[in-house]
Amino acid sequence: MTEDVRRRTVLVTGAAVALAVPVTACGSSTTSKGTTSVSLGRTTEIPEGGGRIFKDQKVVVTQPSKGDFKAFSAICTHEGCTVSRVADGTIDCPCHGSRFHIADGSVAHGPAARPLPAKSIRVENNTIKLT
Repeated sequence: MTEDVRRRTVLVTGAAVALAVPVTACGSSTTSKGTTSVSLGRTTEIPEGGGRIFKDQKVVVTQPSKGDFKAFSAICTHEGCTVSRVADGTIDCPCHGSRFHIADGSVAHGPAARPLPAKSIRVENNTIKLT
């Protein structure tokens, strides 16, 4: 094997690895509009009337009624704690007791005075994607 052939083999192999790693590492994809989306999970993982917290993405996804999925920041607007559970129609913060409605992120119980900010998601083939 000549020096040029070895060098090309190393460069081609290195480029292939560099291109493959970001795609498999983050689980994201690019939409037709050029935006990146991250797959959060399956619709079956979000209970009707409840929700699920995705701590790594700092987002909570709820299903207030059958087939209606909503997403909000998982960071409480009171003091910045991460919400810890979704139960009985609310998203609950463990730090000071704030609760937010699963349908719109509005405050159900203070001390928080501002709603959880909405996040953009889409459902594609029963997969929930954060966009």
